[in-house]
Amino acid sequence: MTSSLLKRPLQLTLHPQDVLPEGMSWRLHEGYVRSATWDLEGESITLGLWAPGYLITSEDPVINPLELQCLTTVVVEHIELDTSEQLKHLLRERQMLAELLTIQRIRSGDLRLLTLLSWIGQAHGQVNSHGCRLSLSELNLTHRSLADICGLTRVTVTKLLSRLRAEGRLVAIGDSDLLIPSQL
Repeated sequence: MTSSLLKRPLQLTLHPQDVLPEGMSWRLHEGYVRSATWDLEGESITLGLWAPGYLITSEDPVINPLELQCLTTVVVEHIELDTSEQLKHLLRERQMLAELLTIQRIRSGDLRLLTLLSWIGQAHGQVNSHGCRLSLSELNLTHRSLADICGLTRVTVTKLLSRLRAEGRLVAIGDSDLLIPSQL
């Protein structure tokens, strides 16, 4: 066996709902991952949504427990973070936490959900002059997972999505894509 084979980094392909091994750092090549913890009642708290190209880690977490859960089929590569990569990751993680906390503090449920969808769309969708398009199926985001992220119930999310579509604040495109129109 050659030494180059021995030095190949660990690569994993995981399926939706799988959890990345703890205490390791990864480069996300394909798919989407949610970082999460739980409150005292066992309710999930989303800490971040990670897309291809990001570095994700559960090494030395500030919050315990910390879980990196696959939203979709995911391909990751184990990496050793150097100091600059650690700093870059911490800054992005801090920014994402602040953005999610700000969204979760919006009192109005419809505005909270619309802001969350816009945030997800800006980060993981397609932005053009008409607005922001995002695919809930590509991200494997169900009404339940949207509810978990923004602190609403699944029933409330379903009702709000219907109302926002009826009001034209969201436009359904196909079965699972949404357009969040630009504000005029």
